[in-house]
Amino acid sequence: NEAIATVLQQAKDRVWKKDKFNQSIELHINLKNYDTQKDKRFSGTIPLPHLARPRLSVCVIGDAYHYEQCANNDIAKMNVEDLKKLNKNKKLVKKMCAGYNAFLASESLIKTIPKIVGPFMNRCGKFPTPVAQGDDLKAKIADMQSTIKFQLKKVLCLGVVVGHAEMEPEHVRSNALKSINFLVSLLKKNWQNIKSIYIKSTFGPAQRLY
Repeated sequence: NEAIATVLQQAKDRVWKKDKFNQSIELHINLKNYDTQKDKRFSGTIPLPHLARPRLSVCVIGDAYHYEQCANNDIAKMNVEDLKKLNKNKKLVKKMCAGYNAFLASESLIKTIPKIVGPFMNRCGKFPTPVAQGDDLKAKIADMQSTIKFQLKKVLCLGVVVGHAEMEPEHVRSNALKSINFLVSLLKKNWQNIKSIYIKSTFGPAQRLY
């Protein structure tokens, strides 16, 4: 609790340019007794109890129904015609992917998208998540902003965003606990594979939790 309070205070004390930049609150976890060559590399996503990444930008590739819903709710949107204009040009598709953190797409378009833009969205790790017609787009985007992913690659250090500087300390704590317990459940020897855990804001110093 003390570490979280310190990190939040340090984030609030830093004023960037004229306006306050809402810094992310991140967990950095170092593993031990894990061989990334031999041991199974894990990957897992979990929804957190409180919205963690309000700045995560999401664009909806919509059919007529979802396109209209986006227009009414001020949500970033594209339609099939916008995708066709990219003409399967790798640079243009990459530029589109770089413009947003994630994409949603109407279920009716999911199979059509690779035919229009080629394999590039998939290669960028930005292939859209499908949305059904009855889905609430705002709720779906909030879910994405509250979901985190742990994926072990070649290094034994993992980092995830569990909150932001304007959150209540109790909400950051709740998100951090859920994240840590979920990661521990993915590890071969659970807590025995955890070397250290730090919490920090985007520009602030790290505070050790474990």
